[in-house]
This record gives sequence, C-alpha cells and structure tokens, in this order.
Amino acid sequence: MGCLGNVIWFLFGGLWQGLGWTLAGVLWCVTILGIPIGRQCFKLAGLAFFPFGKEVIYGGGAVSLLANLLWLLLSGVVLALAAVVNGLLLCVTVVGIPFGLQCFKLAKLALMPFGAEVHF
Repeated sequence: MGCLGNVIWFLFGGLWQGLGWTLAGVLWCVTILGIPIGRQCFKLAGLAFFPFGKEVIYGGGAVSLLANLLWLLLSGVVLALAAVVNGLLLCVTVVGIPFGLQCFKLAKLALMPFGAEVHF
C-alpha cells in the first residue's frame, strides 16, 4: 500500500498539504532566527507529500516546547485546520478513509512539529 498509497495521496491531497508546509518553511526562513524552524518545515513537507510507510515519534525537551508554542501561535493552527478539513472531506467515502487518517496524522504534527522524528 505504501507506494500506491503515496501516489494516490500526492494526487488527491498531498500536493496541497506539502506546498503549505513548504510555504511555511520559506516564510520562516526569511528571518535568521526562523531558519531552524523553516528547516523543520521542509523536513515535514516531505512527510506531507508522501506519508505512507512513515511513522512519527514524538519527544523533545524544553527547547522543543518553546519552539512548539511559537510555532502554534504563528503557523501551526492554520496548517492543522487545513489538514483536519481535508481529512474530514476524505473520510466521507470508504475509499478515502486511509487518506483521511493520514491527514489527521499531519494535523497532530502541525500542532507539535518540534521534537518529532519521522521514521521510515
């Protein structure tokens, strides 16, 4: 399901979500202080483009908590809401449920991206 799921995902929702993460990364990289946050956005854009076969492990410390709070206020809510709306639309059909679940995984990640690791 991994390869086929990723191709279908990319065509029907992953492109837009990945572009959202890429845009957030570009906007964060405009400032010098935002470059580490922008780099994390680019890493997570890869997950948003092709999420099947990947697992997210959450962790982190105090620095991750502070970065997540700053992220949540400035970018996270918008990306999470977009992923939730896309997930709800995909879950309307039985065929779209696995893709909707990937959207919900990305929505959780959009709220707390720092300290999270993506495992293949």
